[in-house]
Amino acid sequence: MLPGGLVSGGGGRGGGLCLLRWLGLRLWSRRGTLVFALLWFGSWLFLNGLVLVHRSILSDYCTDDKSKRILQRLCLEFGEGSVTGDMCEDLCVLGLVEYKRCLYYENGKKVIEARWRGNPVILKSKLENFSSYEPLGILDYQDTAEELSPLDVVFYATLEVRNSLGLAEEDEDEDGGGGGNNSSLARLWGKKLKNRDKSYSRAELASLWSLLQQEEYTFLRVLQDLSTHVAKVLGSCGHFYAVEYLSAGHAWDQNIFSLDEVAVSGLQGARGRWTAREMVHRIALSFLDMVWHFDNDFTHKLHLCDIKPENFAIRKDLTVVAIDVDMAFFEPKMRDILDQNCSSDDDCNFFDCSSRCNLSKRRCSPRRRNSNLQVICEKIFRPWFSPTLLGAKAGLPLQVELQRAVQECSETEGGVEDREEDGGGGGGGGGGETARSRDVHQRLLNILTRLLQEGGASGEGGGAWEGKGHVHTALNF
Repeated sequence: MLPGGLVSGGGGRGGGLCLLRWLGLRLWSRRGTLVFALLWFGSWLFLNGLVLVHRSILSDYCTDDKSKRILQRLCLEFGEGSVTGDMCEDLCVLGLVEYKRCLYYENGKKVIEARWRGNPVILKSKLENFSSYEPLGILDYQDTAEELSPLDVVFYATLEVRNSLGLAEEDEDEDGGGGGNNSSLARLWGKKLKNRDKSYSRAELASLWSLLQQEEYTFLRVLQDLSTHVAKVLGSCGHFYAVEYLSAGHAWDQNIFSLDEVAVSGLQGARGRWTAREMVHRIALSFLDMVWHFDNDFTHKLHLCDIKPENFAIRKDLTVVAIDVDMAFFEPKMRDILDQNCSSDDDCNFFDCSSRCNLSKRRCSPRRRNSNLQVICEKIFRPWFSPTLLGAKAGLPLQVELQRAVQECSETEGGVEDREEDGGGGGGGGGGETARSRDVHQRLLNILTRLLQEGGASGEGGGAWEGKGHVHTALNF
């Protein structure tokens, strides 16, 4: 019994083990299949995501072939009569625009270097394709043979300019109809458009409308005749516009700007060719002139919220030029940007423009706390005039005085005092700048002028780039 029972019991256990093994294999097979399916699905998602990321990276990857295709497509549209502009014939027919290289693509924006009639220019467009811009709606209701009058164009263009620059109609009317640089910027644009006798074609209107949807073009074009401190718009074709070519600054260059190109242009003072330090002092004076100009010479103060060497350039006469104005805002738009919810002052920083947080209201002040001058002193002047770069000259009385003034400037807030926050007004100029900020500005101006006098530099620089025999008119955009 016992042996038989043992054999019988052992066989039962053996059969049970076989059954368990079989079930285990089945479970492992199912589990393995599931794991394999999950791995395959995960790999598929990863590869597709990689392809999408790769495509998005490549879409903004700057290549000469793609840039040339973009310009070829623009010329096809010009040939079809869809677009126009004062640069189109030179680009597409006469071959007077020579492609040089692609500079960069960024978030859809295309920037290309070229030569137009022998002069270096930069071609820009916020979007790659003309069809990507919103069309002028009124053209859908306009008879093909019927053309809009100049007054119609003035009306629509003025509205678009006002909207692009963030200038409300009531804000402009507050300042009255004063002349000169304090006139409404949108009205100045309207007056230029109104000077034309004949009507505008559909291609002209469509091209103009695509340009007006690009904030940088609108900004530069409106300020074209009002400021020497912004890049000049030289012409356009469809949605692309050409600006003067200027070499941008670089943070890694101790002088920020390449002074070699300026040196060979023949600028010189009373004792001969200017030294690098004399040129730096002159450029610093031009920065101060730009700050004063942007703070005081327009209806509204102009705020620069992205101040870095790469966003500025110099002409051969050492005039400082703002070449990237995507982050430049007039006072009304600046208030809208800063007026946000907050829990601390850190929530009230918009790049280089900042305000204070009102903790009782948990709202940022709409008025900027710092100033263009303060940020320029911090980011441009302090590296320029540091004892490290000055070497043995750092101990000279005027240099020490300059270093102290720059240090004070970088710590001086030039915005509106908090007690003025709920007050009225909002124009540019005097009311928005504290007396201390004005004093620092004047001190810097005096010290730099004295340094130039000690160095023997004299004379003023020349003018800006001039297209020989070619004038960029208001709507020969």
